[in-house]
Amino acid sequence: MSLSSHVEQLKKKHQDLSEQVEEAQRAPGTSDLEIADLKKQKLRVKEEIERLTESA
Repeated sequence: MSLSSHVEQLKKKHQDLSEQVEEAQRAPGTSDLEIADLKKQKLRVKEEIERLTESA
């Protein structure tokens, strides 16, 4: 897998996580812990994207 396709996959994953966070925040039964976990995952993906694009 090329670096650019890997970065594109990570960007898609980041967008998917963003949508999941928004849905979770609107859902009344979602705990703050679940939302925080999704946000942490999203941040890790963002940091990985930045790390890969800086080294390219």
